[in-house]
Amino acid sequence: MRKSRQVLLYWLSAGSLAIGVMAINVSLAAAKRPVTCSGTFESPGLLVGTYTSNVTVDGVCVVNAGPALVEGNLTLAPGAALAAAFALNDHTGNDSSSLTVQGNLHVQQGATLFLGCNAHFACLDDPNPENPTLSSPGAVSGNLSEQQPLGVIVHDSTINGNVQEVGGGGGLTCEPSGIFAKLGNPEHPGTPVYSDYEDSSIQGNLQVIGLTSCWLGVARVQVGGNLNMLHNQLADPDAIEILANQISGNLLCQQNSRVWDSAEENFESLFPRVPQPNTVNGHRIGQCALASPTTEGGPSGPGPF
Repeated sequence: MRKSRQVLLYWLSAGSLAIGVMAINVSLAAAKRPVTCSGTFESPGLLVGTYTSNVTVDGVCVVNAGPALVEGNLTLAPGAALAAAFALNDHTGNDSSSLTVQGNLHVQQGATLFLGCNAHFACLDDPNPENPTLSSPGAVSGNLSEQQPLGVIVHDSTINGNVQEVGGGGGLTCEPSGIFAKLGNPEHPGTPVYSDYEDSSIQGNLQVIGLTSCWLGVARVQVGGNLNMLHNQLADPDAIEILANQISGNLLCQQNSRVWDSAEENFESLFPRVPQPNTVNGHRIGQCALASPTTEGGPSGPGPF
């Protein structure tokens, strides 16, 4: 069953109420700057304040009690989940929440990361997720490296190094799994597994290689190096959407299930589509050379992808 990007985001935002309420119940004793943050979906651990060493997330943790600063590296252990997409301090009702990592951010096998949020991707505590207004920027001074993650969602964030996602995903299906199966609302339980990068700045290269999942998107991202999409297989025919990015280097797409530089005009059908071409200072190579078709059965091009 086809799922559009906006539907995925709506379902995820709808599930935010449960996450937010659960996170409020976390004891502030969890804020004693542990080297390891542990928790469950029902009782998540808490990252808050300044950590002067490396930090590992083991289980489910959130950033919703004010800014969290990791001066070393931050690692999501296999199967872990970190939700750093809250805009407010949900414990005090004042101030804001955000995550800054001064080292590298590692996402290991089966782990899930939500980093940053804005009007395109509702913060998990936005009171009106259908018309969101809040934002929370994420920041990583080093690299964001992902080895066989379940899903990585990055919005309104600055990555000063490279971003590389290799392998992983929820399989060639749009059936919810992992922590994605716990999101949603009673009418739409669970949400398909996906990865997404939007409204962000990446100083180095952005590469997604060998991902097998439901949906993958890259939209309105400033990429200082190359954008490479290689050997990715997605179950949603609307994937992979590569929309309105500013790419200083080359855009390379090879052996992917499908690529688009356009978005569907409405959520009821794959066509017609609205072009959102990319700006590429280098070369467009492979599947991302000519603009994708805007009508069913239509040709590629004639304009660039």
